[in-house]
Amino acid sequence: MPSIRIIATFAALVTAVTPATAQDWPIRPVTMVYPFAAGSAADVLGRLYASRLSELLGQTVIFENVGGAGGMIGSNRVAKAAPDGYQFVLGGTFMVLNQALYINPLYNVATDFAPVALIVEQPVALIARKDIPANNLSEFIAYAKANQTKMQYGSGGVGSMPHLACELLNRAIGVNITHIPYRGAGQSMPDLIAGRIDYYCPLTALAISPIESKTVKAIAVFSKSRLPILPNLASAHEQGLSNFDINPWYAFFLPKGTPVPIVQKLREAIVATSATPDVQEKLKELGYVLVAPERRSTEYLGKFVESEVEKWAAVIKAINIKPE
Repeated sequence: MPSIRIIATFAALVTAVTPATAQDWPIRPVTMVYPFAAGSAADVLGRLYASRLSELLGQTVIFENVGGAGGMIGSNRVAKAAPDGYQFVLGGTFMVLNQALYINPLYNVATDFAPVALIVEQPVALIARKDIPANNLSEFIAYAKANQTKMQYGSGGVGSMPHLACELLNRAIGVNITHIPYRGAGQSMPDLIAGRIDYYCPLTALAISPIESKTVKAIAVFSKSRLPILPNLASAHEQGLSNFDINPWYAFFLPKGTPVPIVQKLREAIVATSATPDVQEKLKELGYVLVAPERRSTEYLGKFVESEVEKWAAVIKAINIKPE
């Protein structure tokens, strides 16, 4: 009997102490992991949030690039971290793609993380070589149908978002065009500018500079409405390709089992960061679109991730990309 009372007393103490400890979080620096190398638009996104979160949380948020395996190395580190709130990951669509692209992914995005908050989306753009004889989406579709046997499109590699986006476009408009996979945008964009490939479907952040310099021809943005950063680029929906939206997203995740008060405190700081005028202006410059307030809850993100896993698994199966 004494041992039972001791166990019960200990359990009561743990119950009493844990919420208080969670409410005191953070009492030391916190690490935000971005699971890719430095230099991308999402890298800038993460650093932007880390800076403002440091101010709001009263502790330094250390931004750390942990690349490898399509984002799985860094993400897995957070999934396996202690659920104490001191490591979280800037995740995104790549996490759900890995779920279908690998036979044995290092984590399950739907079950191995505590969802915190969905923050932004960034639509894909359709850009073409500057001398293509098409100035809008309908002209591009007509040209592609007439010349599909000799056309080529590029991407940053098999299973990358530009590959999936262009392939979805091809299927939507009824063409079969040769895919040229490159080892990243650093190789595919120069070849598009040089006219060695016909078109490319990058995230808008990568398309802004070549569009503004007129080294490529902007055809459409894959969303229902135009982007503030590219007001003259009509959306696919606007140009007659109804409901053709490809909006890769970014969100924050903590390790599974993180106490709810910590999850909620981080979420509140993230939502406050998103509301900061300077942050909003920078997001606009980068081509990001903040998600609507009703999509910023932890509950929404959890359900959203589950639906995204199902959606992209079906896409990858339809395109017949074999898991590695």
